[in-house]
Amino acid sequence: MTKLDGNGLWESSRMMLPEHRETIIRRQLEEGRKDRPTLDLQEMELIEQALAESFNEHRTLTVRLFDEYENTELTGIVVLIHTFRREIKLSITEGEWQWIKVDEITSVSRN
Repeated sequence: MTKLDGNGLWESSRMMLPEHRETIIRRQLEEGRKDRPTLDLQEMELIEQALAESFNEHRTLTVRLFDEYENTELTGIVVLIHTFRREIKLSITEGEWQWIKVDEITSVSRN
């Protein structure tokens, strides 16, 4: 196809401003964004019960965390619970741990 065929002249002379490019990228990110699931009181109670059980009995569990684009899962043992800040300290491997906000947890499965 040459520049003179169809819409070739317009297609070959098209430019994109940086502002337009940023807007296109932002829209693509917004399309992939997910909303936070709402958990009822019973589900929250089951999650908190599983976290307390892991803390008291040193049981391994898998925690699924909410993220706007992709959910993540962490497996480990709860070694510390801060009830006032609503956070847990999850020991992932020997010497490796991570603080997790309880409100970010969408589900828990016991291993």
